[in-house]
Amino acid sequence: MHLIETKHLSYSYRDGVRALDDVSFVAPRNVKIAVIGPNGAGKSTLFRHLNGILLAREGQVLVRGEPVTRRNLREVRKFVGVVFQNPDDQIFAPTVEQDVAFGPTNLGLDEATVMHRVDEALGLLGIEHLRARPPHHLSGGEKKRVAIAGVLAMEPGVLVMDEPTAGLDPRGRDDLIGFVNELSRGFGMTVVLSTHELDLVTEFADYVYVMDRGAVLAQGTPGEVFEQEEMLRRARLDLPVLSKLCRSLREQGADLPVSYTFDEVERNLAVALHLRREP
Repeated sequence: MHLIETKHLSYSYRDGVRALDDVSFVAPRNVKIAVIGPNGAGKSTLFRHLNGILLAREGQVLVRGEPVTRRNLREVRKFVGVVFQNPDDQIFAPTVEQDVAFGPTNLGLDEATVMHRVDEALGLLGIEHLRARPPHHLSGGEKKRVAIAGVLAMEPGVLVMDEPTAGLDPRGRDDLIGFVNELSRGFGMTVVLSTHELDLVTEFADYVYVMDRGAVLAQGTPGEVFEQEEMLRRARLDLPVLSKLCRSLREQGADLPVSYTFDEVERNLAVALHLRREP
């Protein structure tokens, strides 16, 4: 049984725009999934279905094998936490501590348990020093961390993040991806995120879905997906920079396999340049 599954999910907005078209998607346990595609591909609409912000009209959304309905929304939203692209859409309390405490308090937990969860979430994000600050005085990157902490304080089984690196500087981006990778390694959490940054996908994802115009064009490991250059062109996506470099060097005669992560490219370049022996 998958933690989340959609079966032939379609959705049209009231203006007639077809945002999702027969989307079948699965999120197994302890897997990091990237959903990529251009603006308007349907990524955000899909994510809004995963914890019942939007309810399925055509097709099904299943969480732990159960269809998502109005009757089980509370349990679904405890299990599937969503972090929106704009943190201002979900931060509203007078202080950071109160904002992070809002979710677990609404679960009916006692004060000691709520404070324990708040302390853990702030510690995981490295923002303990912000707990008394008003959120609207924070930077964009700090607000994003507060939004994530508020979701983590609910202790979800799945963390869904819509364009989490949007607006972050390179250091903030690297810190966030390191943190997300640690969630998977250290806590066994399933993480699903959307992104326009294909170089990010190779650092993060175990599995990739490519969407365009509401449909899934391709899915597979990063290597399997990025081998499909024609499909990527149709989806108005480019190859990750490292992969483009490998292909360019191969076309110029270099004995170099196409790789997708920095470590792989570094190792293969060192071998090709005789700086390192074959492993």
